Amino acid sequence: MLELTMTRLHEATVLLYALSVLLYFMDFLNNNQKANKVAFWLLAIVWLLQTIFLFLYMAKTGRFPVLTIFEGLYFYAWVLITLSLVINRFLRADFIVFFTNVLGFMVMAIHTFAPVQVESDVLAQRLVSELLLIHITMAILSYGAFSLSFVFSLLYMIQYDLLKRKKWGKRLQRLGDLSQLERMSFILNGIGVPILIFSLILGLQWAYIKVPGVHWFDLKIVGSFIVLAVYSVYLYMKVRKQLYGKKLALLNIFSFIILLINFFLFGSLSTFHFWVT
Repeated sequence: MLELTMTRLHEATVLLYALSVLLYFMDFLNNNQKANKVAFWLLAIVWLLQTIFLFLYMAKTGRFPVLTIFEGLYFYAWVLITLSLVINRFLRADFIVFFTNVLGFMVMAIHTFAPVQVESDVLAQRLVSELLLIHITMAILSYGAFSLSFVFSLLYMIQYDLLKRKKWGKRLQRLGDLSQLERMSFILNGIGVPILIFSLILGLQWAYIKVPGVHWFDLKIVGSFIVLAVYSVYLYMKVRKQLYGKKLALLNIFSFIILLINFFLFGSLSTFHFWVT
C-alpha cells in the first residue's frame, strides 16, 4: 500500500513538473510574469518532493542512489532542477531556467516510464564501495555542469539568430547578452572538466581493484575519455586560440551530443559497466 502511494506521489511530481515547464513556455511566448511566478513555485515543490524521495530511497537502500542508470537519471534530473533554481535566484535568467527544465523533464520522463530491472539493483548492491560512489556522483555533477553549459550555448544561438534577423523585442532582452551567455557556458565547462577528470581517475582505480581483467578499450571507458577530450578541446580553443562566438557555441553543442551518446549508447554497449539498461 505504501509503495503504491509513493508511486502515485512520484507520478504526481512528474505532472507538476510538466505543468511548471508548460507555464515557463507560456512565459517564453507571451512574457507572462504571473505564469513565470507560478512555474517557479511549482518547480520548487517538485524539487522538494524529489529531495524527499531521494532521502527516502537512501534510507531504504542504505546508500547514495547513483549505482544504476535508473538511480543515475533521477539524481541527474535533481541536479538540473537544483541548478535551475539557483540560477533563477541569483541571475534572474528565466529563459535559461525554462530550457534547463525542458532537458530535466525529458530525463525525468525517461526515468519514470523506463522499466526498473531488478538485476541492476542486485548488481549495484554487490558493487557498492565509497570509491565507486564518489566516482559516479562526480561524473553526474560534471554532466550537470555540461548540461547547463549546453543550455547557455543553445540560448546563444537563439539570441544570435534573433539579432541577425533584427528581431527586437522583450524576448531578446530576456535572453541575456551574447557575452554573458558565452562567459557562463565557458565557466560551467571549466568547472565540469576537472570534476570529470577526478571522476575518471577514481573510476579507473576502482575498476583496476574490483574488476579483474577489465577490458581497457571498453566502449564506456573510451567514450568517457572522448567526452573529456572534446570538452578539453573546447577549453583549449577558447583560451589558447581565442575562439568565440557562434563557432564556439556550436562546438559546445557538438560536445554535449557526444556526451549524450556516451551516456545512453556506449553505456548500453559496455561489456562490464553496471549502468546497463
